[in-house]
Amino acid sequence: MTAKIIIRRNVPENKVKELTPLLKKMRNVCMNQQGYISGETLKNYEDTSKFVVISTWDSVEDWTRWASSHQRLEIQNLIDSLLGEQTEYGIYVYV
Repeated sequence: MTAKIIIRRNVPENKVKELTPLLKKMRNVCMNQQGYISGETLKNYEDTSKFVVISTWDSVEDWTRWASSHQRLEIQNLIDSLLGEQTEYGIYVYV
């Protein structure tokens, strides 16, 4: 069953330049993972400190495998350290 992963981050204006290469690295590595279909990164129009990433996976299992991988955790830890808070995740499937 196809899964959509919604990832939310609060990004202070002074952290955007440092965050951007980490997001690009995450996307580049992610694109080669089994089950990855697509992804997009969005910034809230009214509150530019709010970022959302929406990624689509063949299955929840494919996402879970990637989510717990050493490669992803290494980059994610750098992101969370930079932002000073943990990233928020939601897993959604079609009804």
